[in-house]
Amino acid sequence: MNQRTRINYYRDLTADYSRPGLVPDDLRARLLQEAERFAAMKEPALPSLGAEYPPSRVEEENRAWWPTHCEALRQGRGDILTAEYREDLVYLCQDGPYRGLAEQRERERHWWALIAQPGVTMCWPIVMFHGEVVYFEWKCVDDATHETIAKGNVTWVRRGHRGACHLKTEQLTFYRDVFAPERLLGLITTT
Repeated sequence: MNQRTRINYYRDLTADYSRPGLVPDDLRARLLQEAERFAAMKEPALPSLGAEYPPSRVEEENRAWWPTHCEALRQGRGDILTAEYREDLVYLCQDGPYRGLAEQRERERHWWALIAQPGVTMCWPIVMFHGEVVYFEWKCVDDATHETIAKGNVTWVRRGHRGACHLKTEQLTFYRDVFAPERLLGLITTT
């Protein structure tokens, strides 16, 4: 039997979001600024891959982007999360498929409210990169009981900062709630 050496998926990234409590406050603030900067780099047309914009460069940008995405989600920054998508996003999940940003907006707002609620910490124990593909597994842990309240796995096809996410597939499971109450929806920044 071939046993692979276990690795830390965050070993070459700016911050480790594999569990709660690993990211200092000053870095969290910087990551949100970077998230806004990366989102502003999105071009109107999806850039082509080639000599000018090779998959290796796209992967490098996706690795830089990843911690910013995690911090935006932990802080309920739906405005940043939405800006990470292309206008013509295709989102495949059990409630979908969704095409474009308008179709999934209300549903995703509920998901964000549940996974970014006070007293719960979102963690991404596994993240892998290959060119424009970003695969990750996530879970939300109740800070008091340590129970997993939701989990899932996701594949983003993200063409770096210039292209953003144009395809997202996700399997998600919520153990406590499926729709967020109004008090939690009010905590998500959307504009």
